[in-house]
Amino acid sequence: MKTLSFLTAGLLALSASAFAETQTSVVLVHGAFADGSSWNKVINQLQKQHTEVIAVQLPLTSLKDDVAATQRAITRAQGNVVLVGHSWGGTVISEAGNDARVKSLVYVAAFAPDSGQSTGDLVGRYPAPAGSADIAKTADGYLYLPAKAVSHDFAPDVKPAEQKTIAATQGPIKAEAFAEKITHAAWHDKPSWYVVSQNDRMINPQLERAMAKAIHAKTTEVAASHVSMVSQPEVITRAIEQAVEGK
Repeated sequence: MKTLSFLTAGLLALSASAFAETQTSVVLVHGAFADGSSWNKVINQLQKQHTEVIAVQLPLTSLKDDVAATQRAITRAQGNVVLVGHSWGGTVISEAGNDARVKSLVYVAAFAPDSGQSTGDLVGRYPAPAGSADIAKTADGYLYLPAKAVSHDFAPDVKPAEQKTIAATQGPIKAEAFAEKITHAAWHDKPSWYVVSQNDRMINPQLERAMAKAIHAKTTEVAASHVSMVSQPEVITRAIEQAVEGK
């Protein structure tokens, strides 16, 4: 009986190990002027497919700190990881995505800097989007969006009640973070997907298309604002599912 118990325990352990190796988890990384709740609609859809999902809560104090927070989430995940980044989160996943557990990357209206490049280096390549003029700064160097800028520039295609929630829950970002350079861009080694927001007022859509081309991403375009995961979560979920399936 003891032998059978040991045998059963061993088989269960092997089964659990095999499950962890084959399961794919999704780790979602929000951008500046947002928090993990920006992914709520996408999370609900992914969980219906029995996918493990972890939404990172970035401190937004530096690239190093944000990468560390993302790495902790990758460590928590079961099995392989599809790493998804929105906006500033694209810079974060470009660095954190070098983790061996990360199998693919998904950029949602996101920055995709190259090795040795910062987010700020990318911004100056195309005309500044309209929303950039409305970014405000605190006395201690953090950037945030006034409520009017959220409704007019950041999330103009979502309901007013949602706009108010986004404005209230946003995370201000340390301005200096945009000057921090990544060491090695993970997209050089990992398959990538990119969803371009055609009506983006925070990142120039032309820049988004150029970055998607540069990283050789499988690209989708959506007629949405900067927060396509809020206004059109089905499109974003579909892109993530394609990355999970490797299609």
